[in-house]
Amino acid sequence: MDFQDKTMTCKDCSSEFVWTAGEQKFYADKGLQNPPSRCKNCRDNAKQAKANRPTFSITCKACGKTDEVPFQPRDPQDVLCKECFDKQRAENAN
Repeated sequence: MDFQDKTMTCKDCSSEFVWTAGEQKFYADKGLQNPPSRCKNCRDNAKQAKANRPTFSITCKACGKTDEVPFQPRDPQDVLCKECFDKQRAENAN
């Protein structure tokens, strides 16, 4: 596949940025199908905001393991850890 630089518009700050041919090849090699919607500065800011968001300690209602979740549970006694949540999701998908 022949990749060429593309000029994109950031969905957050509306500035134009170049999605380089090399970046497009990287996305294709990783199987990523959606192009970036943010410029590098806004992507970095979004990553930083995500890293700085608070977490809340819970005890899993299924296995009893202590874990952290990125939201404040309404009922801390009615929350699953990531592993049990993923397991339940997989079971419900079948």
